[in-house]
Amino acid sequence: MNLKMVAALTLPVLLISACKKIDNVDVAADMPEIAAPELSVETMKSITEELSSDAYEGRAPGTAGEEKTLALLTKKFADAGLEPGNGDSWYQDVPLVGITATKTSPLTIKGKDANLSFNFGSDYVFTSYQEQAKIDITDSEMVFVGYGITAPERGWSDYDGVDVKGKTVVILVNDPDFGTESLEGEFGGRAMTYYGRWTYKYEEAARQGAAAAIIIHDTDPAAYGWNVVESSWTGEQFYAQSSDGGASQTKANGWIQKDAAAKIFAAAGQDMAAQMTAAKKKGFKAVPLGLTASASLENTIKKTDSKNVVGILKGKTRPDEYVIYTAHWDHLGRCKPAPDGDDICNGAVDNATGTAALVALAEAHVKAGAPDRSIIFLAVTAEESGLLGSKYYADNPIYPLDKTVGGVNMDAFGMAGPAKNVVVVGKGKSQLDRYLESALTADGRVAEAEPTPEKGFYYRSDHFSFAKLGVPMIYFEGGEDLVDGGREAGEAISLDYTENKYHGPKDEYNPDWNWDGVMSDLKVYYTVARMLAMTDDWPNWNEGDEFRSIRDKSRAGS
Repeated sequence: MNLKMVAALTLPVLLISACKKIDNVDVAADMPEIAAPELSVETMKSITEELSSDAYEGRAPGTAGEEKTLALLTKKFADAGLEPGNGDSWYQDVPLVGITATKTSPLTIKGKDANLSFNFGSDYVFTSYQEQAKIDITDSEMVFVGYGITAPERGWSDYDGVDVKGKTVVILVNDPDFGTESLEGEFGGRAMTYYGRWTYKYEEAARQGAAAAIIIHDTDPAAYGWNVVESSWTGEQFYAQSSDGGASQTKANGWIQKDAAAKIFAAAGQDMAAQMTAAKKKGFKAVPLGLTASASLENTIKKTDSKNVVGILKGKTRPDEYVIYTAHWDHLGRCKPAPDGDDICNGAVDNATGTAALVALAEAHVKAGAPDRSIIFLAVTAEESGLLGSKYYADNPIYPLDKTVGGVNMDAFGMAGPAKNVVVVGKGKSQLDRYLESALTADGRVAEAEPTPEKGFYYRSDHFSFAKLGVPMIYFEGGEDLVDGGREAGEAISLDYTENKYHGPKDEYNPDWNWDGVMSDLKVYYTVARMLAMTDDWPNWNEGDEFRSIRDKSRAGS
């Protein structure tokens, strides 16, 4: 079936049968089949090229690059025909604090027979969440706390029986099930849970009163190499402003190279491999290492109101029901230089492409005419700093979350060319899957579950901020089963991006990119959201999903 249409306004809306649950009873739901129009590849190219140019200096929040990004997006949203999404304003202020570590010392480790020193950047990284001009970690006792997890609902506590107040905790990345083949286990088998994310590990270390938290970097369970850690953690870091200036957080959080960590364990008379194995088992007991850690850094502190950009296409029959598109406009700014001296992390794929997609989709939806429900176009800030912009919107929604039907997140369009599939991050979690599958079936493509759930991508993009508050969100990307070259070619292109471009200065615009796959994916993004905006269905999380009860409670009060 050809999904192209001559005139969007004359498109017939076809209804197909779908299944939804109301009070756990299957009923029929009307799902409109929407034919995607031609979307503007020129919009995609021009905005991606502009946002990722050196003039935008990597689009870090609170910089001249942000000002240029905001000016461009508001103009493009207005030109597309959207209305300002926050009253008369295109913006939602997001209060942030930027902290840049300077005069960083080596990390020194001392013990009875130990005197080790590790260099900042190449061996370890530290940053502080506390708004203090000087941070000193002095002779802090070190404790290995396994995966650093406290999960009473799973009968798991790595901090049980140990007092880490004022101490430095050493933590493994990912969660205890990493390395298993199935999706069965204490922590979802090979699929990472939120307990495996570095954000959680630092949060829990702070709750336990630790002075510092160091995660042992290991490429496979981290899902990226040390180059990504070094480039991402050695420049200005952004955090949400807090009433206590970060005083409730650890003094310092960071990472250490696995080889360096092995030397620390050896100095403590411990076999790191054996301890890593022990940490995978329920009942693991934290291990005091008999060593102390010392490091210091000075902080340059800057408070700023960064901004989410919000546009809206108001619905014609149910304008107080909302479908949302999300994409983050920010990137890392200036970062560790490449060998050629280039120190701008341009973020062309990640995520100038997704930001450009918001504009291209806005143009198409406006041309098609107002849908029944309103569609929100939300470009969020500070995703790279821990989903801060999307979290701020979700915590302070302009449009009520219990009236937000669901949404689609876009984060980094691959440039490998057309694929036979799309990869769904979190496939099987919600009833939004059927909307995606309907769109793909008409296009002759298939939806596949992400092949590497152990990498925790579900918790690494902006849809998660909405999901954990109950709003069904779907996040999918172009697949690796390429029309030209199959999976082998797709995997090679993906690996090259991850190893040589991701979060580095070489994620730059390339005029020779093949946009055919991007535009094919963009039609799917259009169709899924348009279907949601043209139905009276309220898709939910599937039975048993972690977010189902949250959504049920919010909708019960609607």
